[in-house]
Amino acid sequence: MSNTLTWVEVGPAANIPQQGARTLQTETDRIAIFRTLDDQIFALLDRCPHKQGPLAQGIVHSHFVTCPLHNMVFSLETGEAQGPDDGCAAKVECKVIDGIVRVGLTELQAGLRHAG
Repeated sequence: MSNTLTWVEVGPAANIPQQGARTLQTETDRIAIFRTLDDQIFALLDRCPHKQGPLAQGIVHSHFVTCPLHNMVFSLETGEAQGPDDGCAAKVECKVIDGIVRVGLTELQAGLRHAG
């Protein structure tokens, strides 16, 4: 498989509440798409690497999200755990074009199959 991403339109950035999230279910993963107070859009896989907590249900503050299960804090920009915690929530590529959010899915996430 190649590393080519398939860009999928999610919808208007305005539909994601500030300091909140929406999710997108793919073939293999659920993706959390976050909107910060300064209207930046970020995406991570919707699971904390520690206890698989749903990050989309966490508290968004600045460019971070706090896991709702055990208060582990992750950078929305990199997915890296902050402070004394270690670990990384997988980052998902995303972009906003003309106010529309798009996420970059891998071939597995997009459900693409190749012969051979």
